[in-house]
Amino acid sequence: MLGQISAPKNLCLLRLSAIGDVCHAVAVVQNIQRQWPDTKITWVIGKIEASLLQGLYGVEFVIFDKRAGLKGYQDLRQNLKGRKFDVLLHMQVALRASIASLCISAKVKIGFDTQRAKEGQWLFTNKKIAKQKQPHVLDGFMGFAKALGLDAPPPLWKMPLADSDQLWASEKLSAANEANKPIAVLCPAASKAERNWHAEGYSQTAEYLIARGFKVVVCGGPTTMEKLLAEAIISRSKLNQSENEIQNLVGKTSLKQLLAVLKLAHLVVAPDTGPAHMAVTVETPVVGLYAHSNPKRTGPYLYAQYVVSAYTSSIQRQYKQSFEQLPWGTRAKGKDLMMQISIADVRKTIERLIHDNYPELG
Repeated sequence: MLGQISAPKNLCLLRLSAIGDVCHAVAVVQNIQRQWPDTKITWVIGKIEASLLQGLYGVEFVIFDKRAGLKGYQDLRQNLKGRKFDVLLHMQVALRASIASLCISAKVKIGFDTQRAKEGQWLFTNKKIAKQKQPHVLDGFMGFAKALGLDAPPPLWKMPLADSDQLWASEKLSAANEANKPIAVLCPAASKAERNWHAEGYSQTAEYLIARGFKVVVCGGPTTMEKLLAEAIISRSKLNQSENEIQNLVGKTSLKQLLAVLKLAHLVVAPDTGPAHMAVTVETPVVGLYAHSNPKRTGPYLYAQYVVSAYTSSIQRQYKQSFEQLPWGTRAKGKDLMMQISIADVRKTIERLIHDNYPELG
């Protein structure tokens, strides 16, 4: 904690990726804005992530293109040439982010505490946040607000969504939902295939949701893996796209449009993937499916009670210790860990979510 009393004139935040992490970082930014409304905030961010957050109130984005190699660093240095910040919040431990921090001139550069400052991040900062015992990623990020002397109340989000994106989502969903059924979204794919649940599980979950009176929408990005998984889910089910029983929007939305779809949804079922955290920012309840990473660290922040997890048993089996005895953030390894998640447990969790949030659908 710096013990600052007055707000800095300007502040730079460095968090390049990934989608879920920048959603967590938005909560930090907007917390700072509520307490220091006159502080100008600049955010150095990745290209894809910026497309989701563009229009965020009171924030100037400077895009860093990691795919550009050396030119990406040169462009960043040029874009920030002659600018000096009072504070840099260096919120990413990846070495490429630390190298990018060399392009940012700031009196104070705050990074993670030594225990979490991996890949030598501690060498690139002159102040550290306080150590935390087993925090969620978002709570870890809030440590930066605390280091500035600010309060860290429960997170609130106000995500930027244009009327055009919300209209697109509304029209797209209503066109295939004449009965105006509640919407359940499946976001089945994570960035790594091993974190995905099986197609049969999603297929039976979709059938179950339809039987419970929901309209089911499958969402995701444009990769071949995501498209094939969506097709497998639909082909295995007894549902019929032509009769609007299930709607496939995989690869058909921008990130903004996807956020608008998630905002209209009543619930989301997803593994450890960006859209799960996007849904949290618009207060749509999430059933999170976890096996490789600890949901207490990376789960849907507001909806930990709806996580279906095989993480604890996987860790115990692999390391012969509980996750509490291992370094925080230890991952379980294996291609088939998600197969341990039962369809019955997912259904029970969905029922609990409906009971808690939508008693009228009981």
